[in-house]
Amino acid sequence: MTQGIARRSLVLGGALAPAAWLALPGVAHAGGQIEEPLMDSVRTALSSAIANSAPPEPQFPTTEARMHYLRWMGAMSNRLRRRKPDLEVRREFLQTVWYESKRAGLDVSLVLGLVQVESAFRKFAVSSVGARGYMQVMPFWTRLIGDGDPGKLFHMQTNLRFGCVILRHYLDRERGDLYMALGRYNGSRGKPAYPNAVFAAQRHWIFDDRAG
Repeated sequence: MTQGIARRSLVLGGALAPAAWLALPGVAHAGGQIEEPLMDSVRTALSSAIANSAPPEPQFPTTEARMHYLRWMGAMSNRLRRRKPDLEVRREFLQTVWYESKRAGLDVSLVLGLVQVESAFRKFAVSSVGARGYMQVMPFWTRLIGDGDPGKLFHMQTNLRFGCVILRHYLDRERGDLYMALGRYNGSRGKPAYPNAVFAAQRHWIFDDRAG
């Protein structure tokens, strides 16, 4: 797939400012990932997600770490209530985002910001080029890693695992440059609109343990 073609069709060449990008109603903003060689560790991480069916359970080394997580969960649940009214659905989603973000070494607020921009927290979002789910993962990833069934990208943990591992993979490829990694995730590497939109959305999900 030509890099960035999906984004150009949705945002007229990537020229939208972050505020305009975030305001587009009902649009799934993704599909720019391209096929490329993967390290064995990336393949293993993605393959294991396909086999999992239940929300992962975070483990905490100390009581204080667990209390921090519970305070984070309470604060994020309140912020997400309008988008996900059902408490149990909201809890399982946030628990999985926390787990997969930490597993991939990513900031949880960044992943939530990316989900907001990509799918507006819609589990079954599909872009014009077929990218699917919360983190708008392209179907070719299931062909590279699993059995090629794109429907599995609508499974919550599979989608969040794929999205987080792919972003981590791009971040490693870009030697820690988050701006460039986000552009690669979106297929608009080097252009500011998408990274700036994610950074703008991320601010809403930053958790200050002192303030909640």
